[in-house]
Amino acid sequence: MRPLLLVISLLAIAFEANAKTTHHEKEYQKVWCEKSDGITEVVLQGKSRVDCLTLTHAVEVEFGRKWQEAIGQALYYAKKTGRAPGIVLIMEGKEDNKYLSRLIYTVKKNYPFIRVWTIRPKDLGVE
Repeated sequence: MRPLLLVISLLAIAFEANAKTTHHEKEYQKVWCEKSDGITEVVLQGKSRVDCLTLTHAVEVEFGRKWQEAIGQALYYAKKTGRAPGIVLIMEGKEDNKYLSRLIYTVKKNYPFIRVWTIRPKDLGVE
């Protein structure tokens, strides 16, 4: 019975984390990628997917609270595609400013070749 309780608890946590977002990641991904003349969901060997592949960058689109994961994914996608790594951080609320600050600090200190952009709900054309 305990494994079942654990699974239910983890699903509840995951659902709660996703419920706090205003829009889905894919909405931000689509809008940003179209504006950047990129291709969304490019499948790599091993079935991983680049959120947006432009002529110059392999871009990971991620919510602020997952900024650390975005770094690793951007680096991996860049290595696999031969493009520069990029991150689009989704900024849905004031709390995301601290994540952007952490991302920029980490990138400047350790990965100055990673390009960082932001996107907000207003960029989707809806509020």
